[in-house]
Amino acid sequence: MEWNGEFIAFFVLSVLAIGGAVFMINFTRVVHMALALACTFLSIAGIYVTLHAEFLAMVQVLIYTGAVTILMLFGIMLTSRQGQEKEGNPWREAFSFIGVAAFFGVLMWAIYQTPFSGETGPVDSYTVAQLGETVFKKYVIPFEVTSVLLLVALVGAIILAKKESKS
Repeated sequence: MEWNGEFIAFFVLSVLAIGGAVFMINFTRVVHMALALACTFLSIAGIYVTLHAEFLAMVQVLIYTGAVTILMLFGIMLTSRQGQEKEGNPWREAFSFIGVAAFFGVLMWAIYQTPFSGETGPVDSYTVAQLGETVFKKYVIPFEVTSVLLLVALVGAIILAKKESKS
């Protein structure tokens, strides 16, 4: 294993991504959870940069870190919480940890048992312009349906917030 700057950056960004995900699960305030999720998304964008996928990194920043996190924050701020938070059951937490550890073990076993070929596709023939043409010509309907779905979710959060404030 060669220790160079790219490996160290990948390691640091991986730790930040995993740490952000763990903090998102363990925080109790929803806004802090959303910020931890944004940290995870930004770290994943950095990992894309270390893998020389700059376009994916920019899409990650624009769509996930920007749009999805802001949409979640709007949804959180526009709806009020009902009831009080319940205290965690220690048995449930122990069984959850065992379940997650078992899932991680099975996942790692499956990854290490899967034979991956060393061949890669021709990457020089694919460009960002071709990707843009494919997305906006061939997949324009799913792209627009996704944007309408996000807009409906935001409008629904606003309607729920208005109904709760009138009651």
